[in-house]
Amino acid sequence: MLSYAEASRAVLEHASALSATPPAIESSALLACLDRVLAEPLTADRDQPPFSRSTRDGFACRAADLNHRRPLTIIGQLRSGQAWSGPPLGPGEAIEIMTGAPVPDGPDCVVMIEHVIVDDGAVRPSADRTWAAGENIVPQGAEAKAGDKLLAPGTRIVPQHIAIAAACGREKLSVFTRPRVAILATGDELVSIAETPLPHQIRNSNSYSLAAQVARAGGEPVILAPAPDRLPLVEESIRQALACDLILLSGGVSMGKYDFVEQALASLGAEFFFTGARIQPGKPVVFGRIPAQDGHRYFFGLPGNPVSTMVTFALFAAPLLGALAGRPAASCRPDFRTARFEGTVEARPGLTRFLPARSVSGIDGTSVRLRPWQGSGDIAAAAESNCFAVIPDDWENPAAATQVATLHL
Repeated sequence: MLSYAEASRAVLEHASALSATPPAIESSALLACLDRVLAEPLTADRDQPPFSRSTRDGFACRAADLNHRRPLTIIGQLRSGQAWSGPPLGPGEAIEIMTGAPVPDGPDCVVMIEHVIVDDGAVRPSADRTWAAGENIVPQGAEAKAGDKLLAPGTRIVPQHIAIAAACGREKLSVFTRPRVAILATGDELVSIAETPLPHQIRNSNSYSLAAQVARAGGEPVILAPAPDRLPLVEESIRQALACDLILLSGGVSMGKYDFVEQALASLGAEFFFTGARIQPGKPVVFGRIPAQDGHRYFFGLPGNPVSTMVTFALFAAPLLGALAGRPAASCRPDFRTARFEGTVEARPGLTRFLPARSVSGIDGTSVRLRPWQGSGDIAAAAESNCFAVIPDDWENPAAATQVATLHL
């Protein structure tokens, strides 16, 4: 039974070893690359911006002319998407220009339309200030030069990365293949989500929450049929799961008479790195690896209560899955943030707690407040939450406004 810090460190050590051997590479359509891991550098195909760009609606002119505060003759208009075809800008002249338009040679600043008065084909300053060369202009290549590396291999692709790839004309990207993740729920009480459960049964929600978390973490979920609480059947299901790159088991890892997961894993030659962590929820979590024909497979035995399953995946399985997907070990960590804790909570010395909560962000920072819940089976409380407040193992129940970490799935 390890502390959270010790268990996390054990997982990250194995994630670091996995990062040394990247997965295979494939080409994928740009929009299909979201949440996947870039395998080759993305470089700029041309300067960004490709021309000196106006950042304001206004007038392109020379700062020195503007600072004389005499009217400047307007010699034309330039819209976004247009190239200037008029005469070179002369002394005492200005060009009306729109945001995003290319600034032609000659002008060295853009004065905002809010700072001038336009009258009878001329423009003069209305603001009591001076202007400097370069004002309201982004020079060509200021963001990136042609050939510059914009994204490095190992980058988990998010929407802003899709945007920069599209700006470079990339319809496809080279990405690492997604690791296949076997998801095996166990328990006699489980039925399909399409079935009407009897009073003593529940629908298999864990397989679906894990599949969603796996996909978001860059893996390909493979949902296996739930295994009943029979040792031979659990063993056979685990053998089937060895065809995948990572195995996630939910349920059957506690100390109950019919909790067979650890026993089944041990019978198949598993090596256990830890068999519990001093956390709530998720204390019975198990991590190890099991022999396979081509080496070994890592596995996580996650507690069967739905909130425990989601939390332990985020804390332990997601970092290892990130490494299997090709991310650098340094980026394979849970998504922790900081917020101001509002309210009170019972202290549990020696136990790091991850409690359903709701964070609210504002101009004065982020605050978090716990949601009422009925324990780690309360999936409704988790659905109403957008994070989990982290209550440290040495919490002394201080007054409100204490800064705490928050875990985001």
